[in-house]
Amino acid sequence: MTPLISTQWLAKHLNDANVRVVDTRWYLLQPTKGETDYASAHIPNAIYLHVDRDLAAPPLPDAKTGRHPLPDADAFAETMVRAGISGETRVIAYDDAGGANAARLWWLLRYFGHENVSLLDGGLTQWIVEGRPLTAEIPKFPRGDFHARANPNMVITKAEMTGLLRNSRVLILDARAPERYRGETEPIDVRAGHIPGAISAPLAGNLISTNDLRFRNPTELRARFEALGANDASEIIAYCGSGVNAAQEIFALELADFDRARLYAASFSEWSRDADLPIATGRAPY
Repeated sequence: MTPLISTQWLAKHLNDANVRVVDTRWYLLQPTKGETDYASAHIPNAIYLHVDRDLAAPPLPDAKTGRHPLPDADAFAETMVRAGISGETRVIAYDDAGGANAARLWWLLRYFGHENVSLLDGGLTQWIVEGRPLTAEIPKFPRGDFHARANPNMVITKAEMTGLLRNSRVLILDARAPERYRGETEPIDVRAGHIPGAISAPLAGNLISTNDLRFRNPTELRARFEALGANDASEIIAYCGSGVNAAQEIFALELADFDRARLYAASFSEWSRDADLPIATGRAPY
């Protein structure tokens, strides 16, 4: 199944019974804005899933977990059932941020065993540029029949990460903005900088431009990740602030035919909260 679908394809299949379109707009410092914007205008027949409420578990109160823990299988299955998603449903996820949030749903579905999921290339931004219709009507679908089983091989824990810091064969990609990687600014986490050894690979670099939020073609993406050291890596790990945006990095890696990447799901929000763990600043990995 094609992991990336065009606006043209979606326009033709909006009313297919086995297609479920999901709006995942979400903003780090304005967590209610995406849902409000969805209520005002969205792609017809699209439902809304919230990153905090639907695509993550509540953070634990010990101040050492990430901001967006992975939901457990039962909770995620119930979210999918309420969304009208079943085992045979084709899910199309979109946002307005180059897949930065939509890829979280793409990754979670695959993590829980549902491969029939794609991202809308260019997302809502491309849809609007092409003058395609929007609506404020919120669709209703019958409950789905969804069963979830997590694949632990797709994730890496903090304990495992600490054992890989000086492993030259492991490529750790930091998907955050360059200024956060360098430690020049940190809008939400307790310490600034990056995990020692990580390479800066901002997710914006996977897109055509700041004005065209479609993904670069596989050849260009392959060249990008090769330049970052992917060819020589025995393993690739992606992280971001809380494990949401890094899923877009893994999505781009798969478009480039690097399909062995794992997600550090708790990401820098967990790492930075542990005072015993080192943090690097500046442009260099260490």
